Amino acid sequence: QVQLVESGGGLVQAGGSLRLSCAASGRTDTTYTMGWFRQAPGKEREFVAAISWSGGVRNYVNSMKGRFTISRDNAKNTVYLQMNSLKPEDTATYYCAAKITGTLQYAYWGQGTQVTVSS
Repeated sequence: QVQLVESGGGLVQAGGSLRLSCAASGRTDTTYTMGWFRQAPGKEREFVAAISWSGGVRNYVNSMKGRFTISRDNAKNTVYLQMNSLKPEDTATYYCAAKITGTLQYAYWGQGTQVTVSS
């Protein structure tokens, strides 16, 4: 089992920045791809970004490419999402997720952290 705890959410004005963190604990005998997802009120959860175990492969949804940056520090078992030039439409609950390298499904999820961007 892997436990994920997000932090770093909050209220920010449009154009501002936030850095989300996701601390992982638990099973350490395998490698994981880490991802960030978000869910706005009344909308389905959507993919934001993902990063491979080594950090060499990073994927972003097109609308966030250039504004958001995913990174990880395996020594700290932490993955980050740096969010710049935030817009009101980025308001959502942001979730961290983990999947075992080579598998399709994200099996482990955090509880989420709220990001609110005011106009």
